[in-house]
Amino acid sequence: MLPVSVCMIAKNEDNHIEECLKRLRPCRFEIIVVDTGSVDRTVEIAHKYADKIFHFAWCEDFSSARNFSVQQAANDWVLIIDCDEYLENVNLAQLEDSLTGRREAVGMITRNNPYTVQGSRSIMSERIGRLFNKNYCHFEGSIHEQVRTMQGREPDTFPIPLTFYHEGYVSESDKRMRATRNLEMLLHDLALKGPSSYIYFQLGQNYISLNDMEKAAHYYKLGLDLNADPNSDFVQSMAETYGYCLMDLAKYDTAMTLRDKYDLLSHRADFVFLMGMLYQKKGEYAKAIDEFKKATTLTAYSRTGVNSYRANFHIAEIYECMGELEQAKAYYKKCRDYAPAVRRLRELSAGENAS
Repeated sequence: MLPVSVCMIAKNEDNHIEECLKRLRPCRFEIIVVDTGSVDRTVEIAHKYADKIFHFAWCEDFSSARNFSVQQAANDWVLIIDCDEYLENVNLAQLEDSLTGRREAVGMITRNNPYTVQGSRSIMSERIGRLFNKNYCHFEGSIHEQVRTMQGREPDTFPIPLTFYHEGYVSESDKRMRATRNLEMLLHDLALKGPSSYIYFQLGQNYISLNDMEKAAHYYKLGLDLNADPNSDFVQSMAETYGYCLMDLAKYDTAMTLRDKYDLLSHRADFVFLMGMLYQKKGEYAKAIDEFKKATTLTAYSRTGVNSYRANFHIAEIYECMGELEQAKAYYKKCRDYAPAVRRLRELSAGENAS
């Protein structure tokens, strides 16, 4: 058995927890489930798979619940998983090898999040710190908790061969209820600890959930103004999501101030794709095409398609807008089976046949 304990906290997750635990079973990890007050079948289902089940009185503090779950682990190495995260890929031999000499560092899983763009399903991948040695690290923060060393420092990180699919679906009413709860906790953390780029980022994310783009953009800007490390995944995401917020608000000139971060972030296809979108919105088509073409040459990305079919689709749109239909069709074809491109090619062909 690999010397790793899976630690989960759960509340009313009977629609997710079975699939989550079922996929973990072949790995033969120790599995610990801490329930924080379920009134559904969560605990009943957990008993079928978990090695240990505990109950924890919810105290409006995610780190307290997480740290309690970690304390119950028989192994020093703990892997933190949410109930709506389903294991997709794992290499157990590589995982065990990766633990050597890393007791003060945090292992980063890959989490794939589904979303829809232009009616087509896509995936956004992110790296999240979830594996650590409980003797050297713990959780801090009442909401959107982060792993820190026992001395309160941000630990070094290393990649681990674990990929999860994030189901993450909640109804609109539940989404708003969670966002309202999280907002109160984040503002409390902000008042308690003072300005923090990470808390500002999470406040922005929360206002996105509440469909308040103005406030989301406000907090993203505050976070970016603190000049946090541009190599941090959340900082890169914050810059890009800030740009999309401003685009939704039609504040294109403000969004273009992100050019100041071009040298720091232009290794990411997501950021270069965003710049292409902004130039396209401003009608600067030559610059937009250059950015989209550059995006197709980059290998670092989070959202599927930004360095392939989505970039080519926008190039095709621009050529069509400029009346260069042959170029447009060539780039629509580069999108292969991307539904909006297939549909537009069909419409162009129908128009040619009608004439």
